[in-house]
Amino acid sequence: MRIPIIVLVVGLCLSFILDFYIWRVVKARFKSRIYSRRLQIVSAIVLWVFLAVAVSLPRRSGSDETLQCIMWMLFGYMTVYGAKLVFVVFDLISSVPRLWRGSRMRWLGCVGAIASILTFAAMWWGALINRYSHQIVEENIYIENLPDGFDGFRIVQISDLHTGTYGGDTTYLAKIVSIVNGLRPDVILFTGDIVNRHMAEIEPHLETLRHFKSPAGVYAVLGNHDYGDYSDWKSEESKQADFQSLIRHIRADLGWKLLLNEYAMLRAGGDSIALIGVENVGDPPFKTYGSLSRAYPTPGDSSVKILMTHNPAHWVDSIRNNHDVNIALTLSGHTHAMQMEVAGISPAALRYETWGGLYKDSIKGRNQHQLYVNIGIGTVGLPMRIGATPEITVLTLKKSQAVAE
Repeated sequence: MRIPIIVLVVGLCLSFILDFYIWRVVKARFKSRIYSRRLQIVSAIVLWVFLAVAVSLPRRSGSDETLQCIMWMLFGYMTVYGAKLVFVVFDLISSVPRLWRGSRMRWLGCVGAIASILTFAAMWWGALINRYSHQIVEENIYIENLPDGFDGFRIVQISDLHTGTYGGDTTYLAKIVSIVNGLRPDVILFTGDIVNRHMAEIEPHLETLRHFKSPAGVYAVLGNHDYGDYSDWKSEESKQADFQSLIRHIRADLGWKLLLNEYAMLRAGGDSIALIGVENVGDPPFKTYGSLSRAYPTPGDSSVKILMTHNPAHWVDSIRNNHDVNIALTLSGHTHAMQMEVAGISPAALRYETWGGLYKDSIKGRNQHQLYVNIGIGTVGLPMRIGATPEITVLTLKKSQAVAE
């Protein structure tokens, strides 16, 4: 409880400071007592809602409906106070000349007011429109010694569905299934986080997700959200029972080939390559369940291999620039680009050096390691995507005598 209380106290203090500053601005510049009172009332209501959400409602043990209620109430709070914060920052900067008895830069205050409105609008656009959009990203992946049968082989990668965020509404995921199938992939690869907290979240979507189709089928790995670590359980046995039910749903009801620290052989034109799937390998605070050596005991052999691992930190820590590992391509998700990306810039870069797109290490020639990070389809935490549009990735394997620069 200590961390939520600290967050609550900080949030309340910040809210009070912002409201007080804006109240003083309105009182001094507009002489409007009525508006000031309204501002105080609205702010008090928002603070009450935040307090009720942050302290009263259960987050880990509550129902999915309760979690969605918490999510939207906190989001509403953040849209209001995020906009207020933007205005206050601009207004403070506009008042800097007063330190040497100059006049306030009124134009900058106006810019701050406009930026505040745009911030509020952008957050709600990200929640109501952009998170239900999609982008199709196409990349050619050049692999030296790629078998001839795989030259032109099309992989569609999807990641981070977080089905619990949609409740029982299957409309959007049905759209994603139709788009993916229309791309005519040779294989579909899912790189983890199919739920948020527990198995029941996937049940309304089973009929929809089982319609993914490709000649080689659908292969999947698990992500950090798929192990039940974000819920409170009566016992370890009940947690494991839920986890096993999720595995059965993925394998039996969806018909996906779930790789749990194991590998499978993809075949095309009489040739084959290895597809390795590890369970989640996380950097702190995310737990590690996966093992590359258990999934594929000889990762340094000469076979062409593709690795599916949810967290790109696995590639950074254990595969990049590692001459003892010969894995041509690694596919990951996890980052969501922190659900915010503008002009190719994302706050995810502060947390992950590999947060979205294609990366290569410094090794040249046949042992170069490449990584593609898909920024996901669903959302977790805040129900919005400002930029960072839900991604469907088409990766076309190309045979090359030298890895393309």
